Amino acid sequence: MEGDAGMEDDLFMATGSEDEAFPPSSDGGALPSGPDLRLDPTMPLAARMRPRDLDEYAGQGHILGEGRLLRRAIEADRFTSLIFYGPPGVGKTSLAELIARRTESRFMNLSGVESNVAEIRRAVEAARQFQRTRGEITTLFVDEIHRFNKSQQDVLLPHIERGTVRFIGATTHNPFFYINSPLVSRSQVFQLEPLTEEDLRQLLDAAVSDPERGFGKKHLIVTPEAARHLVTMCDGDARKLLTSFELAVLTTDPDPESGEILIDLRVAEDSIQRKAIVYDADGDAHHDTISAFIKSIRGCDPDAALYWLAKMLHAGEDIRFIARRIVIAASEDVGMADSNALRVAVAAQQAMEFVGMPEARIPLAHATVYLATAPKSNRAYAAINAAMKDIAEGRTLAVPPHLRTKSRKKIGEASGAIAEGEAVYLYGHDYEEGYVPQAYLPEGRVYYQPSNHGMEQRVAERLEHWRQRFEKAKG
Repeated sequence: MEGDAGMEDDLFMATGSEDEAFPPSSDGGALPSGPDLRLDPTMPLAARMRPRDLDEYAGQGHILGEGRLLRRAIEADRFTSLIFYGPPGVGKTSLAELIARRTESRFMNLSGVESNVAEIRRAVEAARQFQRTRGEITTLFVDEIHRFNKSQQDVLLPHIERGTVRFIGATTHNPFFYINSPLVSRSQVFQLEPLTEEDLRQLLDAAVSDPERGFGKKHLIVTPEAARHLVTMCDGDARKLLTSFELAVLTTDPDPESGEILIDLRVAEDSIQRKAIVYDADGDAHHDTISAFIKSIRGCDPDAALYWLAKMLHAGEDIRFIARRIVIAASEDVGMADSNALRVAVAAQQAMEFVGMPEARIPLAHATVYLATAPKSNRAYAAINAAMKDIAEGRTLAVPPHLRTKSRKKIGEASGAIAEGEAVYLYGHDYEEGYVPQAYLPEGRVYYQPSNHGMEQRVAERLEHWRQRFEKAKG
């Protein structure tokens, strides 16, 4: 489980340094003039409520706050290529549009799902023509950039290097795994986080009160309980919030006398019946959640472990995958401190197969709590890793003569490869305590070092007794 531990702290850092200097722009960058197409009343509320400037942009203070790297880059108009990485509905497309407006560049939008190489080349050629004839810079935004295959991504590289376009990519998948390394190395990567409840509440308030883009011209009454439900259930997704709220408003008849449209808890629950959990079966949310689950077990926190288990079950994670991780944790993290943990884990796996969902959550929770509250030891896990390392890196040891099979001993003795008396094996059960001092490996190789946690303390005492007897007999 710790194979990715070294990556966790620096995996999502921008390829540019936070310390790079971005001088302030002289005029702040005026927004382009002309009609705002987002005021079209036929457009969905989520599209109409897109922010018009950085001050309206919700969330992402860690990269857009005053003095932060991305804000300085935008205000100074000093960037070439950007990749925005984050879950759906956190404002990746909106941010790309804002950057284009702020820097007074043309904005061209391609989809990683629908576009092909020919469309990419047409977009680049159009950008080249505008640059040559009008001196205009084009911002080329590619949504779902991870959907482009390698050749499609490679088409962009020379044009990015020549400055024909300013490239901005958006992805819900880890760019260091799903986007070509040459493209990532030429871009600054920024991770966008799910919006907080405070951010979402501000968006909801704006949608209620804005007379042009929202429902400010309607007589809306939104109860606190309804607002709280919408904000909570959308799980950090602004698009989900605004879409659900729009559905609630448009499907609720106004009061015939007062004209009020009441959005209460019942209406809110109908408009967003199931919480939208950000979870992908094979992406970052999947890996992050199981990592949090295992580390909570290892950290002896049953409440946290149950929460992450519940999230996986709610999102429809494969219960066999969860059971496998529980069985592994029973040996890796609890180990010899409580060997019953492995029995409980395997029993939970078998019970899960027998009863299926939704009842399978019960034995899985049983095993989770048992493992989280059990004493911990990874000494058996560490021991096999050390032995495997010796096998991989060192010379493979031959089996000592006295441990070989009878037929192999006879062949060795007959050929003179084994001296007389060298192949005598002492049968431990014939001796007191069922133990007889006898070498099974060359001297100096010790892999298992028991801890004093739980039942392993008794193992440590017994093993120390045997090792002392061995040293005494050897002396």
